Amino acid sequence: MGRRTYKICTRCVMDTSDTQIKFDSKGVCNHCKEYDLVANGKKYSTKNKTVAKNEIISQIKKDGEGSEYDCIIGLSGGVDSSYLCYIAVKEFGLKPLIVHLDNGWNSKLATKNIQKIVRNLELDLYTHVIDWEEFKSLQLAFLKASVIDIELLTDYSINAITYKVAKEHNVQYILTGNNLATEKILPKSWTFNKDDLKNIISINKRFGSHEIKTFPTIARESYKEYKKQIKSFPMLNYIDYDKDEAKRIIINELRWEDYGGKHYESIFTRFYQGYILPQKFNVDKRRAHYSTEICSGLMTREKAIEKLKLPVYDEQLMKDDYEYVIKKLDLTKEEFEAIMKSPVKSHFDYDTTLESKLRKKLISPTNPLLKLYKKLF
Repeated sequence: MGRRTYKICTRCVMDTSDTQIKFDSKGVCNHCKEYDLVANGKKYSTKNKTVAKNEIISQIKKDGEGSEYDCIIGLSGGVDSSYLCYIAVKEFGLKPLIVHLDNGWNSKLATKNIQKIVRNLELDLYTHVIDWEEFKSLQLAFLKASVIDIELLTDYSINAITYKVAKEHNVQYILTGNNLATEKILPKSWTFNKDDLKNIISINKRFGSHEIKTFPTIARESYKEYKKQIKSFPMLNYIDYDKDEAKRIIINELRWEDYGGKHYESIFTRFYQGYILPQKFNVDKRRAHYSTEICSGLMTREKAIEKLKLPVYDEQLMKDDYEYVIKKLDLTKEEFEAIMKSPVKSHFDYDTTLESKLRKKLISPTNPLLKLYKKLF
């Protein structure tokens, strides 16, 4: 089969670096259509989302009456989660317990921002410090497996810890910073099922040097039970979320400091998005971020195209991060470059759950079988 002809969406900036992208007769991609389907649906219409937001907040307060905490918020120190903490306290009048996962890759600035948010909003913070040697082994296993979603490890463990803390404190609600305005578009070919513990175990068994003993996990049946008992709400979807305005507010009110990129509060994430993804997988995640903002009206396509011409991040910072990351992972430059040059593999080359296999086929919002999928999982 010949190499696919390059093509870019006429509405956003997603292109054929997403190997599964599809275009209509006008050159508009499937991601734009899926964004419109969700964003313009009844659930998030201006009237409905305001009503829903008020109902959710009222229910959280009612169920949390007399308790020390009425909800859980996971805080990374980034814009979305930081702003969520701010509005949860200042606008919603809630009593959140803040949960943070320290996986060994926090930048100094991220640590400072978390401290400022917790202190200025007078919140309690629960920090889970992951066992570094075990987590390092897992990250090295994923690198050696040549799969694209190395961040699956962090995302899975954050979910596990958040649900466990909610259960321990008898809190029925988790508020998340996930949002349509800046995050809706993310190709399936660039990521993987964040709940697939089976995939993590399979890759670690093949390439890891440590058994999984302390890494935060939840048995599949327990996880399904937690989801029944504990409701999760992406609260930024129920407001008119403008990321630039949110950033201005947390800078002024909480003395938050900017990282210069999405999810750059983590040194590894910065290096993963800025070096590993472009160099090994031909993926520039800025395309997905900017395309979402184009669809949500926060950025013009022309501005996105101009921004994509700029380097992913500062050249000197990249060199510093390169040295820091390979040293922290106990790799030589030669070992790391051998990993970078090894053939790309699919997560499906290793053991996966039935849910992941179904997601691969059914996850498109336009698929009529999606309702059945959601009932099963």
